[in-house]
Amino acid sequence: MFTHLHVHSEYSLLDGMCRIPNLIARVKELGMDSVALTDHGVMYGAIEFYRLAKDAGIRPIIGCEVYVAPNGNGSRVPGEKSNYHLVLLARNQTGYRNLIQIVTRAHLEGFYYKPRIDKEFLQTHNSGLVALSACLAGEVAQHILAGRREEATKAALWYKETFGDFYLEIQRHPIAELETVNAGLIEISHETGIPMVATNDTHYLYKEDASTHDLLLCIGTNSLVTDQKRMKMQGDFFYLKTPDEMAEAYRDIPEALENTHKIAEMCDLKLDFERLHLPEITLPPGKTPDEYLSDLCYEAFPRYYPNATDEIKERLAYELGVVKSTQFANYFLVVWDIVSFVRKANIMFGVRGSAAASISSTAWGLPNWTDGT
Repeated sequence: MFTHLHVHSEYSLLDGMCRIPNLIARVKELGMDSVALTDHGVMYGAIEFYRLAKDAGIRPIIGCEVYVAPNGNGSRVPGEKSNYHLVLLARNQTGYRNLIQIVTRAHLEGFYYKPRIDKEFLQTHNSGLVALSACLAGEVAQHILAGRREEATKAALWYKETFGDFYLEIQRHPIAELETVNAGLIEISHETGIPMVATNDTHYLYKEDASTHDLLLCIGTNSLVTDQKRMKMQGDFFYLKTPDEMAEAYRDIPEALENTHKIAEMCDLKLDFERLHLPEITLPPGKTPDEYLSDLCYEAFPRYYPNATDEIKERLAYELGVVKSTQFANYFLVVWDIVSFVRKANIMFGVRGSAAASISSTAWGLPNWTDGT
């Protein structure tokens, strides 16, 4: 069974053209049981992709094709736009969290034309990830193209040592440079024992979408279709190919096809949408968040409402019921913990939002108009 591990959705802005619902439908139509999402530098589509794939009975593999800065993500040399590509796939929760950290760091600290990450950060956030050497823009591929065979091998071994699960990505597009790169990758695989994996750099779903995708690239590069020197794809083969098409293209290296299924089975990420994922504080033994919040409110209640009417008491009970039904007790407790600290530290603060004016918030000391603080 073949699995596509290099796929760009519409979230690869002005580059990918696979709408996620259509992508999942096409994967299911072709009889495949898993697929990866590897947008350029971002994870905007990850949750939509995960939910829709799960609903369709497809194993979702959340990934990203990240940009690795050759000189570190702190470098800002004018005109420095060339970055190495690297495909990362989340095996589990640890890998998913590390992937989020990597993508976030790339945007907040490494952004220069593209969201970039450096090797140092990859080394400290490598757990739970499968790495693929990526397309022609990958580091190993670039060294091979430049005739730096020894450097290519050294780079491949570095990624292998860093991630453990590292694969040399073979793409069988009819491109002259790829033929050179693939020959080098196969040699490196045989020499080092680093396994190969078959991918198809997918940017659209059907072969006939190529001309539309070309228009998208023109928009992204501010170019005219008639401009012969503009950036363009080198053919109409960047679509979601069928398992039979992939089997035919890789009939001489079947292990590369088999490894797609092996990787798919490795990636068993489980995301829980049945509960709110809110920060939590340490609770007294035997107390639930709702019970502790209720205790705090009723303990301080007489101080703020010494002559509370039945209406006010009923209002507090009603508010605590709403908090419980919406599972927001942890949120209230974390805010209470922060407020308690800043008051003790004599730090000025303010609040916003309707919850700040509620009786339940007032009872444990959020500033409001009634107590003047």
